[in-house]
Amino acid sequence: MDFYRSMLRLIVRRPGLLPAALGLAWAARRRGWHRRPPFLPLPPDSYLRWRLETAYGDEVDSPPVEDMARYLKWARRMRGGG
Repeated sequence: MDFYRSMLRLIVRRPGLLPAALGLAWAARRRGWHRRPPFLPLPPDSYLRWRLETAYGDEVDSPPVEDMARYLKWARRMRGGG
């Protein structure tokens, strides 16, 4: 999924979003993430597809970068992180 590549590029360009991205990844991690490759606490693909479809009305590979940054900031605020 291009989503992770886009997110990585966003974090490299705006490192201040790294704590928000890590917090969101941890909050949305799939159950048993430590038992299956790639052994990263990432959300399930089905969850990402659902989020993108509900946000854009269609399944997209990767949302616009500014939308991703805005969502990370919003998610951090909703979890009480700033």
